[in-house]
Amino acid sequence: MSDPDQPRDSPPPRENWRALLGLVLSSAVVASLCCLPSVVLVLFGLASVSTAAALSDQLYWGPARYVLYAVSVALMVAGLVVYFRRRGICTLAAAKRERNRIVNTTLLVLVGGVLAYLVWNYLILDLIGIAAGLPWKLPAWWPF
Repeated sequence: MSDPDQPRDSPPPRENWRALLGLVLSSAVVASLCCLPSVVLVLFGLASVSTAAALSDQLYWGPARYVLYAVSVALMVAGLVVYFRRRGICTLAAAKRERNRIVNTTLLVLVGGVLAYLVWNYLILDLIGIAAGLPWKLPAWWPF
């Protein structure tokens, strides 16, 4: 019988990165759900530009944005817990032994999630929304 405090053999590094990348990207998409529905509705012709603009204003400037941020962080934390438990870090003793790995991975996921959110929401979705006709403005630093 194996000791539960001993970490299991970790999967290949490529699988580790795929799991973390999925965690980062999914948290960025959840956090940007205040703007994504407007763009999707206009692109598929399910809403007019003015309706989609009103929806995005309501979602972005209302309390929904902060609820989505909280849900995104909660899902990211739950994903990290599952990620570490699948890699054999299930007890406090194992967590103490693997403290540096846990801290480094958590910081990597948090910073990556914030950067992915900023790029996805404020660059990619803005450009798609402007191209779809939504009355959004390009940032002042945008060269085109």
